[in-house]
Amino acid sequence: MSQDLFPHERRDQIVALLEENGRAGVSELSQRFDVSEVTIRSDLDILARQGLLVRTRGGAVAAHDTELDLDFYIRRRLHADEKERIGKAAAALVHDRESIVLDASTTALAMVDHIRNRRQLTVISNGLFAVTALLEAPGITVLMPGGFLSRDSASLVGGGDGAFIQQFTFQKGFFSARGFTLDEGLTDLNIAEVTLKQGLIAGAKEVIALVDSSKWGRVGFASFASINQIDCMITDNGAPRDMVAALEQAGVRVVLV
Repeated sequence: MSQDLFPHERRDQIVALLEENGRAGVSELSQRFDVSEVTIRSDLDILARQGLLVRTRGGAVAAHDTELDLDFYIRRRLHADEKERIGKAAAALVHDRESIVLDASTTALAMVDHIRNRRQLTVISNGLFAVTALLEAPGITVLMPGGFLSRDSASLVGGGDGAFIQQFTFQKGFFSARGFTLDEGLTDLNIAEVTLKQGLIAGAKEVIALVDSSKWGRVGFASFASINQIDCMITDNGAPRDMVAALEQAGVRVVLV
């Protein structure tokens, strides 16, 4: 490659390269296109803002369906603005003296900053980042189910027969998913996560789904909640209008942010 490429041509080729190989490093791209690493970083930042890739430490990865295979740190950066809006709207539904469930998703994690000041709030979560973020929230009691460490999802999963969870009843449960369709409902990839979420949903009086528009129309490995089990769906304005209308017709309250 030479420096004769226009910037937009170079960026198009970077996206094509990531689509083909999945990921690339700054140094590698700098050599390939014969430009400085500063220029490559600028290209990657621009493409990331356009949603065409996801920045990582030292490079980037493709932003298409490979999201399902990405680890927690990378997924946290995907659709970050939408997740922040969804998290803020979800947090507004949480009140003092309630008990709630937060799953281990990056979207539920976006709620945490907005509920720190609640009083006499009980939170159960298997998400390590959510639990850690609540350490300095004196008004919040935190419960964690046991289990094995899942590094990809930064969570504890597979914690036995669910007897611990069955001890409790929660006012509200907040759950994200790797996919959502009208037929399959909320779906996820990890069967241990699916099993845990099913148990938590069974103990929640109100089930609130937190699903950004990129997940609509996608199906994960297994379903953990049908649309009949969902009381409220919080999503962004990019959600398909026909699916939103059908969900509302099924009796689910939909909040667009």
